[in-house]
Amino acid sequence: MNAARPRAENRYVAIIEKIFFAHWKKGMGEFEFGRSEIEEWADKLKIDVPDNVGDVIYSFRMRRPLPNSIRATEAKGMQWHIRLAGRSRYRFKLAKENRIVPRPELVTIKVPDATPELIGSYALDDEQALLAIVRYNRLIDIFLGLTTYSLQNHLRTTVKGFGQIEIDELYVGIDTHGCHYVIPVQAKGGNDQISIVQTEQDIMTCEEKFPGVKCRAISVQFMAGGIIALFELTIESDEVKVVEERHYKLVPADDLDKDTIRAYRAR
Repeated sequence: MNAARPRAENRYVAIIEKIFFAHWKKGMGEFEFGRSEIEEWADKLKIDVPDNVGDVIYSFRMRRPLPNSIRATEAKGMQWHIRLAGRSRYRFKLAKENRIVPRPELVTIKVPDATPELIGSYALDDEQALLAIVRYNRLIDIFLGLTTYSLQNHLRTTVKGFGQIEIDELYVGIDTHGCHYVIPVQAKGGNDQISIVQTEQDIMTCEEKFPGVKCRAISVQFMAGGIIALFELTIESDEVKVVEERHYKLVPADDLDKDTIRAYRAR
């Protein structure tokens, strides 16, 4: 009887550890490696990788923390990020620790739920459902105070210095003075962390593809109890900072009594 095949997350950990420690030396703050190293180490370790080998790197860039063996090399207050470094190239870079999570003490704003019931029946995953909910309830408009329109979902393009990137959803917007905006949105399920590297690449993409148009980068995340957290993020001194954070909950219109509406008006 063959031994059970190791789970994908265990295979990914084994590969990323081998890549990291093949390059890293004590005192190093950054180094590059190539996509081909994923298959090379998988072959040496005699483990399978997915047809899309880039998912090994994507999982650690966007969805999950790096293994403890790698985290143990971080100096106090610092953390490793995996950044794009060109076509089929990546860069491990040590930067200030910067974890953005929803603040539980913030007030929750109730919004009448305009999501078509059919959407809830066919959404395939948390990210897809979250993007649809945000779109149908115009939460970007409410959050930013703009009139916005979804331009494209899962936009894939190439950016100088990064290589190929993907934006979860891209909006364009206009304010009362006629100023135009481009708004990249990243969506995260309840267990996923807001990606600092994704925010950086979203902003850089907008600056390259839409020169002269103001970029306002947004992250949306499911929280417990059906609450949706929205963040506006920016880059300041090579760090991602929170410009604004608000929490919304979609409710039937009957749940919005006059006292609640008056309380919102007084804020």
